[in-house]
Amino acid sequence: MKMSSNVKAMVRVIFLVAFIGWLMIWVMLPTKLYKNKWTPNLETKLSSTYFGGQGANLLLFSFPVMFIAAFGCAYLHFQNRSTHFNHSKSATALLKRPVLVTAPVGIVSALELTFAAMFVALLIWSLANYLYVSFGHLHMHKQGEKIWEAKFRSVSLRLGYIGNICWAFLFFPVTRGSTLLPLVGLTSESSIKYHIWLGHVSNILFAAHTIGFIIYWAITDQMVEILEWSKTWVSNVAGVIAIVIAVPMWVTSLPHFRRKKFELFFYTHHLYLLYIIFYVLHVGDAYFCMILPGIFLFLIDRYLRFLQSRQRTRLLSACVLPCGVVELNFSKTPGLYYNPTSILFVNVPRISKLQWHPFTVSSNCNMEDDQLSVVIKTQGTWSHKLYREITSSLDHLQVSTEGPYGPNSSHFLMHECLVLVSGGSGITPFISIIREIIFQNQKPNFRVPRVVMICAFKNSADLAILDLLVPISGNPSQITQIQLQIQAYITREKEQPKAETQKPVQTIWFKPGPFDSPIAATLGPNNWLWLGAIISSSFVMFLLLLGIVTRYYIYPIDHNTDQIYHFSYRALWDMFLVCVCVFIVSSAVFVWCKKQNTREGNQIQNTEIATPITSPGAPWFSGADDRELESLPHQCLVQATEICFGSRPDFKKILFDLKESDVGVLACGPRKMRHDVAKICASGLAPNLHFESISFTL
Repeated sequence: MKMSSNVKAMVRVIFLVAFIGWLMIWVMLPTKLYKNKWTPNLETKLSSTYFGGQGANLLLFSFPVMFIAAFGCAYLHFQNRSTHFNHSKSATALLKRPVLVTAPVGIVSALELTFAAMFVALLIWSLANYLYVSFGHLHMHKQGEKIWEAKFRSVSLRLGYIGNICWAFLFFPVTRGSTLLPLVGLTSESSIKYHIWLGHVSNILFAAHTIGFIIYWAITDQMVEILEWSKTWVSNVAGVIAIVIAVPMWVTSLPHFRRKKFELFFYTHHLYLLYIIFYVLHVGDAYFCMILPGIFLFLIDRYLRFLQSRQRTRLLSACVLPCGVVELNFSKTPGLYYNPTSILFVNVPRISKLQWHPFTVSSNCNMEDDQLSVVIKTQGTWSHKLYREITSSLDHLQVSTEGPYGPNSSHFLMHECLVLVSGGSGITPFISIIREIIFQNQKPNFRVPRVVMICAFKNSADLAILDLLVPISGNPSQITQIQLQIQAYITREKEQPKAETQKPVQTIWFKPGPFDSPIAATLGPNNWLWLGAIISSSFVMFLLLLGIVTRYYIYPIDHNTDQIYHFSYRALWDMFLVCVCVFIVSSAVFVWCKKQNTREGNQIQNTEIATPITSPGAPWFSGADDRELESLPHQCLVQATEICFGSRPDFKKILFDLKESDVGVLACGPRKMRHDVAKICASGLAPNLHFESISFTL
């Protein structure tokens, strides 16, 4: 079923109105109008015996986002896949051009800079209004307290309020199966930097909030307050515990630890569960409802990922290249659909039961119906251990996977020319792009972009990665039908090595385990309607259970006076009910979908999978001219490749020499390389260049 353009436009307008309305509530929240007029009216009309004081916040702060998330699933399901890309120039191309390229914040486009400035303006506006209202009715918390001390306390308190705004957005970027991100053309991996920015800002605000109160208690001789767990108001102890948990998470998330001590960062970051619990115990149920959508949607996504990761994935084979690169080939169900540059998270319990590592999917779901492949470069502790396991004559390797996750469209096809800039293993996302272009080129009257690939390798052995550009399935000679130009730069070798030094490609086959199953379509891009059912059903169930508990358990105790029933117990009830509703609904839907996938998986296992043709390896250097007829695509690949030894690419000259009016520039690899390319595109000297970075880091 296709969705007409008019219906799509109308639905987008509805989503936009709901989102703007939600933002306007945040804008009005710190004002005197909201405090003195709106709040009394809202409490009178919405603070019922079923929801208590959190009824207004559920309606104003939770419902709009949950509405967009639930009905956004239906929108993403019914929109026509064929309209995911077109050849018209985007109206927002100028806004997506990089305008700021610097190490601390990474590559920032004009659109991102605009929204970042608006968000900072919201924080400043909120703090200024909170202080204006507070200073106008200054409350003395201790007899004999000085005015400046009361103002100092007020500032410290309001810094915590501002940090709560950051938490309202904090979890959206790390929800991998998000409904909201595809609606605005984002993916979870491209949004990680937003999570990093929000995390730093919120931690700075919460640290200032905590330090401010400690100083206030010290100068007013109230240090005993740090140990208070109030029955009727916020718990100071819970807040202290939350910030104690947050500090190691914050420190280990800094670039030095993420790059040099990834395992320390990885394990420490899992303290976020405790952080959330004590944070909610500190702020209470009313403030929890203000940030509930992000946590609710993240919890659904995280639990579905957990359920998927409990399954063992059938590993078919491993292709070991002479440069230390391994391509893992998994079995998958034909119904699994994903776009190029998608990411698959891989766990090998034999190496580490807890570590999950993301890798780019190199296969194409249109060309390889029953297989999914990822490329892994042996350049870290975990990947070196995996390499040793694969090459140690194992006949079976237990693997679990999550995903794949990726963009909702093949937007790179809209360009007239496509420049793919890679460094080292950064070439892996472009393998899937090349294969998608090969597939789309077979369609009648469909124009695919001309492709210029610029690769920088340390050694000539790394050239073997280019062999993966030739698809194993289908007709490999189709690669000769696209306009492909490859410029490979070998930076650490000044002359061409001898041909006899090249090592052959090794293919290792694995036996299937009794509990192994193909990678199946998970709830998300392949099952938007089911995901929408989970979001809507679990949220409605939460509201029903919360109403029942509040009306028939809490209300008879305190009669909405907030003087008898424990303040923290209310927050515990909210968290407990959210978890129960998410677990029940998600488990039920997941089990149902798993049964459907199991039937499809059994059909695959009962069918003998044809052994793919092993790549003979391209004759990259002279002395390897005697090739069989099947190596013709590889010979064409070599002919399309220009190899330069002992030099680095001159990105400025290459990019400025391109004559097409619409050139998409995609960069993946070392940060310095991506930043150099981004600066050239941001210079404005070549308006035809449209830059995009593919990376998990800034």
